[in-house]
Amino acid sequence: MLDRLLDISTNLGIDTLLLLPVLIALEAVLSADNAIALAAIAQGLESEKQQQRALNVGLVAAFVLRMLLILTASWVLRYWQFEVAGAVYLLWLVYQHFTATEDDQHHHHGPRFASVWQAVPTIALTDLAFSLDSVTTAIALSRDVWIVLLGGSIGILTLRFMAQLFIRWLDEYEYLEDAGFITVAFVGIRLLLRVANDSWVPPQWLMILLIAGVFAWGFSKKTQTADEPATDVVAAAPANGHLTATDDDLAMPTAESAATSATTVEASRQPAGVTSRDQELPQSE
Repeated sequence: MLDRLLDISTNLGIDTLLLLPVLIALEAVLSADNAIALAAIAQGLESEKQQQRALNVGLVAAFVLRMLLILTASWVLRYWQFEVAGAVYLLWLVYQHFTATEDDQHHHHGPRFASVWQAVPTIALTDLAFSLDSVTTAIALSRDVWIVLLGGSIGILTLRFMAQLFIRWLDEYEYLEDAGFITVAFVGIRLLLRVANDSWVPPQWLMILLIAGVFAWGFSKKTQTADEPATDVVAAAPANGHLTATDDDLAMPTAESAATSATTVEASRQPAGVTSRDQELPQSE
């Protein structure tokens, strides 16, 4: 789909300008699986500040690698080994995600990183592997390299904002991370099919439908937080705002009842006919 749109216009004119919004929209849709993979990688860092820095530096490196890929695509297309390497890398990420032990504190399946600079190469290489699927197809069927360069630039900017959104959404939706890596597996399998037999590659519209369906499942259930039970307790209170007394409250004696009980006990201990000194005798007139 993207490659056909890129092939519509060969001149810098009004038709090309009209094509750009479509290009941006397609980059946003087709970059969703890439963005969620990058977000999951960034979550391997402890603090939010480290995650932000890793995405910024990693996507700058990814931008350089993507531009180099576009400029050398005519040479890259001659060697199927590049696509196989990209597919194996993506499928290895999927395998690593589904076989790793979940971090109970962060609900994170992927690897943990001790520093930003350990995460940056993983982010850059992951984007490069995804680019092998989209960029090579676009450059093979479009004669205007500058349009593909523009699309790659837009894709990097889109990735940055979408990855930031997914970092927050991964904590809010229980199945979203698994859904994202299932779509990563789709891209890896698609690369392998292209190497084996180009006619086996599913059309772009089918890929978009599959990705949309998997992401719909990913957003289907929100993660339960520790605050939810407390909300249920508050909701159980009477509507008039008064709290009902518990059994412990009813069992707690008041000061008046305690004094009465003490007086009764003391009176029961006195011999018959003897009046307690605390009791005053009635005065005779």
